Amino acid sequence: MSTYTSREMMAVAAAREIRDGEIVFCGTGISMLAAMAAKRISAPNSVIFFETGAVDASLEEIPMAVGDSRVMLGAALHGSLADAFAFMQNRHTGRRVVGILGAAQIDPYGNLNSTVIGDYDNPKVRFSGSGGACDVGSFVSRTIIFMQHARRKFVPRLDYLTSPGWLDGPDGRQTAGLPGGGPCTVITDLGVMGFDEKTRRMYLAGTYPGVETETILENMGFEVDVSRAESVPPPSAEELTILRERCDPQRLILGD
Repeated sequence: MSTYTSREMMAVAAAREIRDGEIVFCGTGISMLAAMAAKRISAPNSVIFFETGAVDASLEEIPMAVGDSRVMLGAALHGSLADAFAFMQNRHTGRRVVGILGAAQIDPYGNLNSTVIGDYDNPKVRFSGSGGACDVGSFVSRTIIFMQHARRKFVPRLDYLTSPGWLDGPDGRQTAGLPGGGPCTVITDLGVMGFDEKTRRMYLAGTYPGVETETILENMGFEVDVSRAESVPPPSAEELTILRERCDPQRLILGD
């Protein structure tokens, strides 16, 4: 059980970030896998919900997407898109919601771009856009972000601001009229990034086994503090067993 993939490392690292009792708003793919793993490993009282309106489903099999009918099995509530976003923004439940997001670009303050690469009117690449990511980044108590670690993705300035992180620093969200919250962690295929509590700027929080700090820095488009970096423990045998046998035995997300 000592051999694991980078995708398994990312899923386990994210699962460890989810606290017991939190309400997890997640999308399709590895974010869903991480939420399921957390509920089966360290956060049994967490509640998973989806933008399609299912709240606290049993998730006996990993759904292929948030629109998969399996997200409704055993759910405490079968609601609508409007219900899901109202639940996320509710002043009582919203304080306990953690959102899991991904993007094409991220900047030093955790702002995300999932809209275009290049000029908006004449882009090199156009993506699907926000979906609900802007709402999640704006209203939930904290966000966990998944990124592939590459210089073209970690950029000093976004080509387009899709979802707010800490905007331009400590008072950015408050100045923009956003509630508390903001990104807390970035999970990549090389390590884990955090955000300084005072400056709100990204720093290197942890490196995976076998990954050198220099490798992470070589794959970033801006400088980060590395003085606080620690070694991230590899997935345990129990974590891998749960991930592989109970969460994704068909390897729909984990792959081959």
